[in-house]
Amino acid sequence: MVSATRIPPPPPGPPPPMRPRQPRSFAGPIVLIVIGILFLLGNLGMIAWHRLGYWFAHYWPLLLIVWGVIKLIEYQNANRAGIHPRGIGAGGVILIILVVIMGLTATEAYRVNWAEFRDQFHIQGDVPWWGHNYDYTDDLHQAFPAGDSLHVTNERGAINLTASDDNNIHVTVHKRVNADRQEEADNWNKSTKPQISLSGAVVSVNANTQGAGDRWVSSDMDISVPRKASVVISTRHGDISIMGREGNAEITSQDGDVSVTDLNGSLTLNLDNSSARVSQIAADITVNGRGKDISLEDVKGGVRLDGDFMESVKLTRIAKGVSFKSTRTDMDFTKLDGYLNLDSGDLEASSLTGPLRLRTRSKDIMLNGITSDVHLVNENGAVEIHLNKLGNLEVTNAKGDIRIFLPEKSAFQVDAQARDGEIQSDFPELKIDNGDNRATATGSVNGGGAHMVLNLEHGSIEIRKGVAIPPPPPAPPKMPRMPKPPEVPGESEN
Repeated sequence: MVSATRIPPPPPGPPPPMRPRQPRSFAGPIVLIVIGILFLLGNLGMIAWHRLGYWFAHYWPLLLIVWGVIKLIEYQNANRAGIHPRGIGAGGVILIILVVIMGLTATEAYRVNWAEFRDQFHIQGDVPWWGHNYDYTDDLHQAFPAGDSLHVTNERGAINLTASDDNNIHVTVHKRVNADRQEEADNWNKSTKPQISLSGAVVSVNANTQGAGDRWVSSDMDISVPRKASVVISTRHGDISIMGREGNAEITSQDGDVSVTDLNGSLTLNLDNSSARVSQIAADITVNGRGKDISLEDVKGGVRLDGDFMESVKLTRIAKGVSFKSTRTDMDFTKLDGYLNLDSGDLEASSLTGPLRLRTRSKDIMLNGITSDVHLVNENGAVEIHLNKLGNLEVTNAKGDIRIFLPEKSAFQVDAQARDGEIQSDFPELKIDNGDNRATATGSVNGGGAHMVLNLEHGSIEIRKGVAIPPPPPAPPKMPRMPKPPEVPGESEN
């Protein structure tokens, strides 16, 4: 019997080579290190924050380029080593998205006109990413030729104009410069020195705030010139105050408040998002543009308002004709011994002399103590008229009641109709027919005279006996608002 022979197993071979581990990517850490260094320099004050913002807004795509270059080098090194290159990974994707969002936001933010933003919201204190404010003062004076006019230009800052005690022009400038350091502010101050020049019969004063380019510079100017000189003033982002002038005045204002008092000449206001308070004017007033609050008081000439007035218009004691034209209201009348208040939803007037022509909409109208003819068209609002002395009256209204108050012994004739409403009267001479869908009133009172025509849709008509309501007592006179005084150098407003 043959025995089986056991064959020994083969000796073990060498272990299989281990696959090299993928190296970690350095792209993300390097980008974070760069961003961290920049923020550290900002915290240490070695680089201004707004300068860092400028760099990031313009050059943030370089971070993506650096990231891509590092990933390309890592890819090539991995191929040489025979290993699979590492991908971007979830953390890298999130970091890239964050850099792109922050970069696009910074780019758009840089395109914003921040100087305009500061002026619009009256931000004047130190804000870290906008630098610091430094204050300077300049004084100029020279002879002002008799008969010359004054032209003043100021891009940013208030103008206060008064009468001088001599035949000179005196200019005091309170300037605020926004900069990172005192040395930089000094340089901007030198390049924005105010200028006085003479050309023909015109003396020009220029605040020269644009001499600093896009750097934020504000100059408040106190100017005094002989009282008889006419003036032309233009400013953006600043208040204007004029007191005590014999000549004419023309003012162009954007984003500011205008105050004019005691002007023995005509006044022209060109407004853009500005308010105006005017009183004691000896000649005509013209207001153009887009205004906020407009107040005109004690005007011996006529008034013309042409534009859009966003908040309110107040007129008090206007000696001659008034013309008002806007996108919603067209109005003309002859004289105003009382007041007129106009805002987005109401029009109220007292002691107004016609003929009055008024076309508007969406206003409740209250006219008290009206004299002479009235022609009125309105819709979406009530109309109430108290007449002192009758003239021809024509009122057309829709979706609002009409109430007419007449002296008891008035002589007039009526043609009135109201659709979807009724008519009531205190004068029994009138024939009234209130039907289901249409009401009418016709007839003559005290032999007839002035003709009253009333047309209404969706509302009621009342013809009442009554006298004018006494106007409210006049408000106490208000002093014109002066520009804010300049701050003490070295201090800033909150």
